Amino acid sequence: MLTRIREDLRAAREQDPAARSTAELVLAYPGLHAVWLHRLAHWLWQRRRGKLAARLVSHAGRGLTGIEIHPGATLGRRLFIDHGMGVVIGETAVVGDDVLLYHGVTLGSRSAVAGRRHPVVGNGVVIGAGARVLGPVTVGPGARVGANSVVVRDVPPGATVVGIPAREAETLAEWAIDPALLI
Repeated sequence: MLTRIREDLRAAREQDPAARSTAELVLAYPGLHAVWLHRLAHWLWQRRRGKLAARLVSHAGRGLTGIEIHPGATLGRRLFIDHGMGVVIGETAVVGDDVLLYHGVTLGSRSAVAGRRHPVVGNGVVIGAGARVLGPVTVGPGARVGANSVVVRDVPPGATVVGIPAREAETLAEWAIDPALLI
């Protein structure tokens, strides 16, 4: 557990140039708080009689951080949620290691059918502010999803997708997009 917390703190320092100290990260970074509370909720969720307790921890976490992560979601190591207000991660979502999510990201569903309804996000993915990744799609490792994009189809590994609906940007010049706007 301590190893994971140290990893999270290191990832936050690497991802956020505004991070000034470990104390600041521990006390004032709701993205970290949300991930830590999710780990507790997820542990409870996996216990036979822990579903209600898991939902209560998740609910409290949402109230404290503005970030809603269903206790059934699977999160990888070193996930960093920057400026996390409004982030929503659904029950069957799977998020890989070393993922960076910005505020307002939704990893959501497009249906109420039982089974996998939410995205799988590969390792090293960056998802920009306000982006929506919807349904049982896969975002390949190393991919980047531009701010406010809506992803409803699989994203190949290493690709950059932008727009509504999101499509691959072969060159940034084609889209007349400043690379800094992608995150």
